[in-house]
Amino acid sequence: MTTTVIARKWHTTAEVAQMLGYGLSKTKMLVLTGEIRSIKDGRNRRILPRWVDEYVERLAREAEEQWSA
Repeated sequence: MTTTVIARKWHTTAEVAQMLGYGLSKTKMLVLTGEIRSIKDGRNRRILPRWVDEYVERLAREAEEQWSA
């Protein structure tokens, strides 16, 4: 018997908020302003894991630039 593990392809806004340690309102605002990319799937927003990573990397890069200036 073979066990198949299916990795999540999308995250909801609530899941991303929990991952980042942000509130749902802040995360929704980041999505609405485009700081975190998303797509609309019916009535819901979906966020790729790499888009969350891009957001975190951008914040880290900006912080490093401020420290080195």
